[in-house]
Amino acid sequence: MKNPFQYSDSNKRYHTLDYFYKQKFHSKVAKISLNAGFTCPNKDGTKGFGGCIYCSKLGSGDFAGSKEKDVVTQFQEVQKMMEKKWKDTLYIGYFQANTNTYADVAVLKQKYEPILALEKVIGLNIATRADAITEECLDYLEELSKRTYLTIELGLQSIHEKTIQFINRGHDLACFEEMVKKLRERNINVVVHIINGLPNETKEMMLETVEYLNQLDIQGIKIHMLHVIQDTPLAKIYKQQKFHILTKEEYIDIVIDQLERLRPEIVIHRITGDPVKEDLIEPKWLLKKFCVLNDIDKEMVKRETYQGKNCSK
Repeated sequence: MKNPFQYSDSNKRYHTLDYFYKQKFHSKVAKISLNAGFTCPNKDGTKGFGGCIYCSKLGSGDFAGSKEKDVVTQFQEVQKMMEKKWKDTLYIGYFQANTNTYADVAVLKQKYEPILALEKVIGLNIATRADAITEECLDYLEELSKRTYLTIELGLQSIHEKTIQFINRGHDLACFEEMVKKLRERNINVVVHIINGLPNETKEMMLETVEYLNQLDIQGIKIHMLHVIQDTPLAKIYKQQKFHILTKEEYIDIVIDQLERLRPEIVIHRITGDPVKEDLIEPKWLLKKFCVLNDIDKEMVKRETYQGKNCSK
């Protein structure tokens, strides 16, 4: 059967980031993860202490550079390696670790602007929280979006208040929704992070999170599988409770059902996780990333389905 999905030039039946970049920039585009040394309002006491219960010691930036080096050095070290693999590549600076708008605008400019000044950099991805973007910051982001390809990544993880409280998220759904509205009023691209397999969540709850997001004006989504990392509050909880960890088969089933509910134009920036092997407690199957991706592709073909097939909007 021919792939019926309109946003693909491969065997993928969902709107991949690689396809999106090629259509927009007519080139290979690579993101380079950076650690700008920011902290988080959910760690320093402004909103809470300890952060979200699953967050690694590197603030979910395990593959970003070392904060001991300036961001330009981090960027150029990775760029040199990437250029050996891909010629004529364009780049996006990805401020990944911790909360990357959690500072005065003057500090943000010191971090962002040197990356934008580099040759072949066509944009920035900035990972942050809905409760950590001031009005002054919004003004700066709007100005940035008019001269580069800017994407703001907001962590949500789940729409369910019991889950939000359990994972110590530090803000509620209303805060998230309001920030999405503010960003979109300024025509800033929004990508949302969600996590499948959070403790006590059913498949139906995970689908409800996606159905909610499908009604919002978002441009992309990152779908993660919960993974239990050493030296986190979640690791302590797992040791005590041994809550259910999704099997690979369960995860694939949920992801495909989620994709079916999403508008076809929403770009899928991520569809599985990248845990550090030495730190991972569970699930071990997540280490075989490409097996997971391939099995998603195979199951979608088997089901004769694609992103947006069961979209209600």
